[in-house]
Amino acid sequence: MISTHILDTTKGSAAKGVKVILSQKLQGQWSKVSEGETNADGRFVFEMQKIAGDYQIEFLIEEYFKGEEHFFLNTPVRFKITNTERKYHVPLLLNPYGFSTYRGT
Repeated sequence: MISTHILDTTKGSAAKGVKVILSQKLQGQWSKVSEGETNADGRFVFEMQKIAGDYQIEFLIEEYFKGEEHFFLNTPVRFKITNTERKYHVPLLLNPYGFSTYRGT
């Protein structure tokens, strides 16, 4: 139901091996639902139940940029799931000094 894809816009390629953690907000606290690492194509699909609510994907980019100068620390992206019958794709366009995201299909 929730997937991600990370593209390193500086290198012009997928960001493989980035740890990603999906959490859901329950009673005011973030609770881990699923985690993993992006594959060679920079993609990861989270294992989870179809439950509406507030979610967060934390992209552990500090390790990805280890040894390189970079500005941003590990990056959480928060969003709301209302329709549990559709798929949600949360891509991240990433470089050492910036990132952007959007709701993909």
